[in-house]
Amino acid sequence: MDRPAGLAATQEVFPRIALPDRIDPQAVRSCVAGLPVTRLSGPTMGTTWHLHAVLPDGLTAEHIGGVIAARLEALVAQMSHWEPASDLCRFNRARAGLWQALPHDFARVMQAALTIAEASDGAFSPAVGRLVDLWGFGPPGPVAQAPDDKQIAQAQTPSDWRLLAFEPATGRLRQPGGLSLDLSGIAKGYAADALAGDLARLGVVHLLVEVGGELVGRGLRPDGQPWWVDLEAPPGAGLPGLRVALHGLAVATSGSYVRGPHNLDPRLGRPARSGVVACSVLHDSAMIADGWASAFSVLDVEAGMALATGRDLAVRWITRDGESWCEAISPALARMLAD
Repeated sequence: MDRPAGLAATQEVFPRIALPDRIDPQAVRSCVAGLPVTRLSGPTMGTTWHLHAVLPDGLTAEHIGGVIAARLEALVAQMSHWEPASDLCRFNRARAGLWQALPHDFARVMQAALTIAEASDGAFSPAVGRLVDLWGFGPPGPVAQAPDDKQIAQAQTPSDWRLLAFEPATGRLRQPGGLSLDLSGIAKGYAADALAGDLARLGVVHLLVEVGGELVGRGLRPDGQPWWVDLEAPPGAGLPGLRVALHGLAVATSGSYVRGPHNLDPRLGRPARSGVVACSVLHDSAMIADGWASAFSVLDVEAGMALATGRDLAVRWITRDGESWCEAISPALARMLAD
């Protein structure tokens, strides 16, 4: 089985299977056995992207590679907190009270980020840039020692996402003063969605695209199988495998196993203490899956399960208590598991 980088290795024991609740009839009709799968990859956003795709006649790998590179370059120019000239960094430097018109992609991500921030009561926040820098995970680089309570409190005061005013109709965002955006918990998912959408408009029906571990699968492989991916799990956890048919689905994974100490709890201003080692979310949109995976890796499993159940989100959590590993699965994901 071909597997993009960032996916867990195939389990030796036959894993459980998660299937989508609907099949794309166009994809089934257009699936042709024996066609080649084009594989492309490259660097972006401090990580990598990978593409597996069946290209229609007249569409070359070189052209596709150029489209992907241009799109990712544009997204970095809009939303990177590492590029001083990006639109995001320009917002972070803006004076208090300034309204900044965001480019289309940036505005879409910001609207989704604020929606998830509100729904998760701040477990996910786009306004953690100052805290990320304070802990040594941002562009200024590592710090010699962990910040103290006073430094954390000072950084948290201007870092409340509720201070942001956003106008969806105009795409304008207001800088309240000293607030620093960081969209690393949702932007890679949006990038995967954007690439899948761009390729679909070029006539690519069958593809699996990954950006930094966030994946979108559409259509089928030439052998008629869906794009199978194995959800990540820490080595040695001993949990049964969980393989997902990414057919019209996206998946994103977060947690301390994936992001390490970078996994900050915006509500505490400190690394998350939820006990969640890894959390995967399945959704139609990789951006939404990415944002919710970030939130659920901060919330404890009980609180996360209540949210996921109420919103019918397909989620898997992995936690560790000493030497014991545990798995929790939301009702929406349980319904997807094949008998």
